[in-house]
Amino acid sequence: MSEPTQPAKSLQVDAKLEKEFEQALKYELTDADIERAHVELGVDEASRARELFSQATPDALRNWAQGVGDDNPLYTEEDYGPRTRWGSQIGHGTMVGHVKTPMLGDRVPDEVKKARKGLFRGVHVFVSGGKWDWYRPIYPGDRIFTFSGEESLDVKDSEFAGRSVIRVSRSVNLNQRGEVVGVYRILRVLTERKKARSKGKYADIEPAQYTDEDYERIDAIYAAEQPRGAEPRYWEDVNVGDETQPMVKGPLTVTEQIAFHAGGYGFVPYGLRSSRLGFKNRRRIAPFYIKNENGVYDVAQRLHWDSEWAKGIGNPMAYDYGVMRQSWLYHHVSDWAGDDAVIQHLEDSIRKFNYIGDTQFLTGKVTGKRVEAGRHLVELEMHMVNQRDTETAYGAAVVALPTRDGGLPTLQRVPHDLEQQSNQMFARHNELSTQGRG
Repeated sequence: MSEPTQPAKSLQVDAKLEKEFEQALKYELTDADIERAHVELGVDEASRARELFSQATPDALRNWAQGVGDDNPLYTEEDYGPRTRWGSQIGHGTMVGHVKTPMLGDRVPDEVKKARKGLFRGVHVFVSGGKWDWYRPIYPGDRIFTFSGEESLDVKDSEFAGRSVIRVSRSVNLNQRGEVVGVYRILRVLTERKKARSKGKYADIEPAQYTDEDYERIDAIYAAEQPRGAEPRYWEDVNVGDETQPMVKGPLTVTEQIAFHAGGYGFVPYGLRSSRLGFKNRRRIAPFYIKNENGVYDVAQRLHWDSEWAKGIGNPMAYDYGVMRQSWLYHHVSDWAGDDAVIQHLEDSIRKFNYIGDTQFLTGKVTGKRVEAGRHLVELEMHMVNQRDTETAYGAAVVALPTRDGGLPTLQRVPHDLEQQSNQMFARHNELSTQGRG
């Protein structure tokens, strides 16, 4: 059976918008682009990007946590941290990937630069999962320098949009002393907008509606939530099968997404710009701008708050950022673990969309505990289920806990090859900085 040529009724938009969308929907995933993308694999490059925050000031640390909905004083209060093992306020782990000071480094080879030009122009990108490894906290005053590269590329068929490209990139994040703070691997799915819309996989999903009884359930969970804080969670007291404290996020609103942006999510490399800067950005990346119903150019990213444009790429409503749900999973683990713990690993898989109006209910349990190199580790699994009883995401974490006899857990060690590469990249950054080059 052939695919429908017209979108499902719930994905149809005003005729004026339909005309504007025609241009935005024409871009395709080509064999030539897929072949060119392979040239990038294994090539690491110093990031010259500057995020909304280029330095982790106390305000920046607080704003990121609050943008996630996390009021843990370890992240939000300057006078709380000095009383903890860390001796200072520290940052929410996921913030490490979204603080950037431009890093200097050698230019990529000409063949890579050539292959990147116009690569995957006009196709849509979803964050579908990620993996985090942390090696030390982010402290007030830290600047984060990043080098990154593409690790893998696969072509698959998806129910949502047919042929898709799956790319995994790795970002290594260093502080101003060249120490590895964290490594972030992010899985992105590239799809053709027109195919996702024509398939209409999610066209039958209706907007969420809530009763007073629904809010009683949500509010009861919110009222019971709290970070464990200064009370140690000892490894000896944890058992496989123990459940984490339930958590809730939502109902999702545009306000919540604004708070996330205000907290520090700046969306490099596309960027959100206004007035003259918006004009310059539109000249730089024209396919990222699509006119709205009033004929005004606006970013393709607005599908996170503009349901009419979300329909243009096959979703019945606007939806969240994958990074938001990654941050929510970290919040869930952090509340459970307490101040003394070391959250060293988090991975997630984002399986369904979280639409405006949806509520996510988070649960978790202990799936394992072990001693490794003298460190006492606990393994957790988490699940995120919406008000339709649909699992939208799941994750797993590894946490080092204090012991009654052994005291506080140490940080995990940076792998030798990663440390060597990081030292070389940071030394080159310092050399070019001294020479005034970039």
